[in-house]
Amino acid sequence: MDVSFSAFLQGMASNPVLLITVVLTLGVIFVNGWTDAPNAIATCVTTRCMNVRSAIIMSAIFNFLGVFVMTQINSSVASTISNMVDFGGNSGDALVALCAALFSIVVYSVGASYFGIPTSESHSLIAGLSGAAIAIQSGIGGINMSEWAKVLYGLVLSLALGWVSGWVICKLVTLICREMDRRKTNRFFKGAQIFGAAAMSFMHGAQDGQKFIGVLFLGVAFSNGQSSVEGALIPVWLMLLCSIVMALGTSVGGEKIIKSVGMDMVKLEKYQGFSADLSAALCLLYSSLSGIPVSTTHTKTSAIMGVGAAKRLSSVNFGVVKDMVLTWIFTFPGCGLISFIMAKLFIAIF
Repeated sequence: MDVSFSAFLQGMASNPVLLITVVLTLGVIFVNGWTDAPNAIATCVTTRCMNVRSAIIMSAIFNFLGVFVMTQINSSVASTISNMVDFGGNSGDALVALCAALFSIVVYSVGASYFGIPTSESHSLIAGLSGAAIAIQSGIGGINMSEWAKVLYGLVLSLALGWVSGWVICKLVTLICREMDRRKTNRFFKGAQIFGAAAMSFMHGAQDGQKFIGVLFLGVAFSNGQSSVEGALIPVWLMLLCSIVMALGTSVGGEKIIKSVGMDMVKLEKYQGFSADLSAALCLLYSSLSGIPVSTTHTKTSAIMGVGAAKRLSSVNFGVVKDMVLTWIFTFPGCGLISFIMAKLFIAIF
């Protein structure tokens, strides 16, 4: 399989379906950088460790590094996304179904936004790919259950492990610093929280960037007549392309998201913000090295709630938990069904 950049450009010029698939994938990556990446710096901004513009620029840089560096070190998340579905042996139909899956993500996201239903780009991507694979294979034979099980692990990890690690780390920090001068610790945690926000941005890129690299790599394989990417190495130009697009999306900003995550959920102090960032980054690192795709948004918000609960349970806005559960309830069947219908329709038309 020729995965050179020149072959990629020639493929887009000669295959309109591949061109549409690439445009949709890069569009979703851009939106992910725009809407999800601000979660990584929310606590840093709302505790006044950094101003919004400086934090967004820093986040864009570390998102880029996260996608590029982690994919070269360990691309297991990208492999999980690529291998969790089987689009069959007809690479032409497979590319059309993949295009339909990406289009369904856009349709679902727009519809969910209109009706006020909370969404997760990660869950929409997984549901869209699964629905299209079931459509093209006419049954659950299109799902690789051993790989899809990692998605279920991710649901538990993003909530339970995020909460527990946030609670534990915050308690440890409180115990270690209980006899120290508050002004001195505030100065320390101001710098420490900037480090934590950079680590969160890096891990956001590592997790979410790899998911879309896996999808785009599938599209390249299908356009080359391959039915899978098993055994193939992800080219450096593909990592760079996704890294740059996500960084550009992050640079657009997202001040409303920063306010929602960093202020509306729990009122944080500097040491709490550091605890939330560190615990979420560690959870994402573990998930990335294990090849488990998780929602970076849910991991960060769970860590913040764990930090809030370490001080007192009543300080947590449990409406956020309700939004997470609603995301799980609606996204997988909703986006999956739209993708199933779109895949059947696109294959019939093209």
